[in-house]
Amino acid sequence: MPLLEMTDIHAGYGGANILNGVSISIEAHEIGVIVGPNGAGKSTTLKALFGLLTIGEGEVRFDNREITNLPPEQLVRAGLSFVPQEFNVFPTMSVQENFEMGAYIRRDDFRRQIDQIYGFFPPLKDKRRQPAGELSGGQRQMVAIGRALMTEPKLLLLDEPTAGLSPRYMGEIFERIIEVNRSGVGILMVEQNARQALAVAHRGFVLAGGQNRFTGTGAELLADPDVARSFLGGGA
Repeated sequence: MPLLEMTDIHAGYGGANILNGVSISIEAHEIGVIVGPNGAGKSTTLKALFGLLTIGEGEVRFDNREITNLPPEQLVRAGLSFVPQEFNVFPTMSVQENFEMGAYIRRDDFRRQIDQIYGFFPPLKDKRRQPAGELSGGQRQMVAIGRALMTEPKLLLLDEPTAGLSPRYMGEIFERIIEVNRSGVGILMVEQNARQALAVAHRGFVLAGGQNRFTGTGAELLADPDVARSFLGGGA
């Protein structure tokens, strides 16, 4: 069974659908990437999955359980964690305090988890007492991902994790995402940097007009001339 299976999802805002039949399926060990033009429904897909807007039609199954339209607090306890694109850290709190806030549902000793996160993101260890709002954009994104990992999710949802970052930090964030995935956490992320994201993806989904236009492995989509011409800015 897939870890996540979204089937024929219709959802939107104010009675107007943005998603018109999106279907996504990934396995527990995979990195899934959603790409497409602006307005395609990429971020809306993550919000619908995480209970931030109502799904009108379709079904979401996670870890062999239907979770359609469950509220976010239940989804976190079920093993999902979400990092929004913006406002994703507590800026006046230290790095360490941000991680401790991420463990709000836990009643066990989570110090081992914090140590693991510093292992994923070594630059943060020396800055652990520094307010997160004083960090660079790339380091703030590391804090946001680290805080989301404090609930020990089975699937981590990332909305534009490299948005606005320099090429240096973009590459570093992708490297850290791969490392987190190798530790046993599934990843589903939305990305505008489509070529770089598909290069690290086990499975990719190209959306347009709120529907799947192409689905395949990251390598297959990068090699597809129709995908390259329409969505990647040139030939394959």
